Amino acid sequence: MELGNQMKKFRGELSLSQDALAEKIYVSRQTISNWETGKSYPDVNSLIRMSEVFGVSVDILLKGDVEEMKKIIKEDDINDFTKYSWLYTILFFMVLITPIPLAKFLGFWGLGIWAVLAAVAMAVALKIEKKKKTLNIQTYREIQAFLEGKTLDEIEAAREEGKRPYQKLLLGLACGVIALVVSVIMIFLFK
Repeated sequence: MELGNQMKKFRGELSLSQDALAEKIYVSRQTISNWETGKSYPDVNSLIRMSEVFGVSVDILLKGDVEEMKKIIKEDDINDFTKYSWLYTILFFMVLITPIPLAKFLGFWGLGIWAVLAAVAMAVALKIEKKKKTLNIQTYREIQAFLEGKTLDEIEAAREEGKRPYQKLLLGLACGVIALVVSVIMIFLFK
């Protein structure tokens, strides 16, 4: 990581020890060591203080690390999105196939359990929708490109944005049809 090298260079130019730098920016010597070895990254306030101590801009201090930080953030977003997607998929199928068996075998308590399960699935779905809005990915193709770490070019992005309302409508209809089919099957199985 370039930040650690930049810190060492500027510290050397000012003849500052790690302890002296740590005192000036209100962190521990171990924290400075971790930043210089690339084990961790400073927060924004520490970066600003460091740039003031060294007499350079934050851009110069971070030279080369901005792309690395973007890559790390994007990987974290992909991992979070994937994790929530799998959780929602599991919850969705549980909500879909469990209401009739729960009601038949546990009665009122079974419906209560199902309602809690449905509420948790809805909370996860809202979290996913919020994440999709933040990342500006809505259509299947946009999501697929995001999960592969790619972006769509301007023309493809415009086409996909035009498809968003139709895909949401079709997705809603498909979910309704699937729920109806599963409900009919469950009624015949547990009648």
